[in-house]
Amino acid sequence: MPEPTPDPRDLRRSYERGALNRENLDPDPVAQFRAWFTDATEAPEVLEPNAMTLSTVDSEGQPNSRTVLLKAYDERGFVFFTNYESRKAAEIAANPRVALLFPWIALERQAKILGTAEKISRTETVKYFLSRPVGHRLGAWVSNQSSVVSSKSLLLTKLDEMKRKFADGEIPCPDFWGGFRVVPTRFEFWQGGKDRIHDRFEYRSGPDGGWEIQRLAP
Repeated sequence: MPEPTPDPRDLRRSYERGALNRENLDPDPVAQFRAWFTDATEAPEVLEPNAMTLSTVDSEGQPNSRTVLLKAYDERGFVFFTNYESRKAAEIAANPRVALLFPWIALERQAKILGTAEKISRTETVKYFLSRPVGHRLGAWVSNQSSVVSSKSLLLTKLDEMKRKFADGEIPCPDFWGGFRVVPTRFEFWQGGKDRIHDRFEYRSGPDGGWEIQRLAP
């Protein structure tokens, strides 16, 4: 007989690593994010601390999520890169309001950012593209992201073609590839708590350009 599969109802964990208090929050949500991001990058149990779930909505109102990698952030927003002809890019073009989620589960933390996505400058894109490993730059030329492909072998054949094409020179940044910056309007920081009494704090952009902070029920 086959082995019984795990029952999700039996998978429980008590979150007791720490607490999040109002007096310990930085008044600047980007500074608060920087502190938590630093903790995540320094924690060996956190794999890909810059991995974030990007959620978009298509023209029919259907939400869509996928994992992308954060490549830059500052007071202006949070930057990731993609093919501008991909499904996510098309959805952003139709509705630029998006959500980001950093699931640092090993630290019993989550950070959520809501905002509006906009394309970054071509100068910023090219600067980052040229810093990528050679294989990653070639890969950008290979994949017509989100389109149907009959087999992986076709992608590998195209990769070989790109290797030959750019063998004697610099690999340029494709016109169809670039970055988006998510300009935040709301942040939420979540710290797991015992007995499911989690700590949640939300930052909302205020009318004076500052940030209003409030605790949310778990």
